Amino acid sequence: MRPNSQALKQKSSHDTEREFGGTLGAICIPGFLPLTVLFLISVSRSPEASVLQWPPSLPTTEQLWDPLAPVLLLGWIALHALLYLMPVGKVSEGLVLRDGTRLKYPINGFHGLCVSGVLLLLFVGLGAPLGYLFELMLPLAMCAIAVSFLLSGYLYVRSFWAPSHALALGGNTGNPLYDFFIGRELNPRIGDFDLKYFCELRPGLIGWVVINLGMLMKEVDLRGSPSVAMILVNSFQLLYVADALWNEEAVLTTMDIVHDGFGFMLVFGDLAWVPFAYSLQAAYLVVHPQTLSNLTVVVIVALNGIGYYIFRKSNSQKNQFRRDPSHPSVARLETIATATGKRLLVSGWWGLVRHPNYLGDLVMALAWSLPCGFSHLLPYFYVIYFTILLIHREDRDERQCRAKYGLAWETYCRRVPYRIFPYIY
Repeated sequence: MRPNSQALKQKSSHDTEREFGGTLGAICIPGFLPLTVLFLISVSRSPEASVLQWPPSLPTTEQLWDPLAPVLLLGWIALHALLYLMPVGKVSEGLVLRDGTRLKYPINGFHGLCVSGVLLLLFVGLGAPLGYLFELMLPLAMCAIAVSFLLSGYLYVRSFWAPSHALALGGNTGNPLYDFFIGRELNPRIGDFDLKYFCELRPGLIGWVVINLGMLMKEVDLRGSPSVAMILVNSFQLLYVADALWNEEAVLTTMDIVHDGFGFMLVFGDLAWVPFAYSLQAAYLVVHPQTLSNLTVVVIVALNGIGYYIFRKSNSQKNQFRRDPSHPSVARLETIATATGKRLLVSGWWGLVRHPNYLGDLVMALAWSLPCGFSHLLPYFYVIYFTILLIHREDRDERQCRAKYGLAWETYCRRVPYRIFPYIY
């Protein structure tokens, strides 16, 4: 068996489709982002918690390694691989692929979250020191980074035996560095086990919740009880993860699944960036406890509620329209016909801004940071980063929709001029 050479012949047709800075981004990002994760974890536990301190305080070798870390990480991934394969929940089909087929996906991520919760409660009840996750954050992050590079290397090598129609349109440029980063194969599978779909919503996303709970238990170890600020952060982010898993089927139509290849960009994001960068607020609160007034708590809870309402309602409206445009909840909404045969929503939530779900996401992100107070910039890293990420993602969406829908998209943009923030952007 030899690598599929036809895929490499597509190189010239995709040279102009490079994202994230092309070759330069593919060289810098895989080095910069892992260091950023380690830096942010180190800063979150320092008394100063200053991201602007220079030179930064670097962790020692002893702080970066613990033999327990790889055991826990690999065991966690194996647990969720087993839960993924369990015959529970329904099976859904993805969108039609270039060869006319549709892949099948198990919709059982919420079951995995529930089983994880039961196991954690059992371990805590038996006296397991879950708060020790605070000490293991750096070693676990190091192991997750190592696994990300190893899995990305495996995905890159195996992609040369994939048929040409199975490659991502933007991931087979012939530039090894860029293709390793962006991902050559669209839906790499081992049998029926879809590697990208598994990593997207399972070990990293649920791992984020577990790390948050570990930070809460560490606060209990230090102070006897969790603070209101810590409870808010844990509750808000648990709701977000539970919502994503409860609505797992919706991920089958997202850019990550439909468009992007599975390379280092998504592997690292799923397995390392999400659990260890998104849990910064909880890690910060362990060393920097905050006292919140009742009014502050009410305002923060209301803000998160508003963000979640916008996020959930707009996503539900979009997903319902995609599944059944004749459903009573969306049938009366105004639409624009396109040359592809599809229609674009131009009223309801999607008539307010072009990405109301992103707006809700950012409102929630702000609510997650506010319990940490205003003494340091670090807890607001997530909302700053997420704003940049969503603006970049919106720009990618914009270019793809403009190419796909042509004049219909121009008409839609005139009808809905604001992209994310009404009257601002």
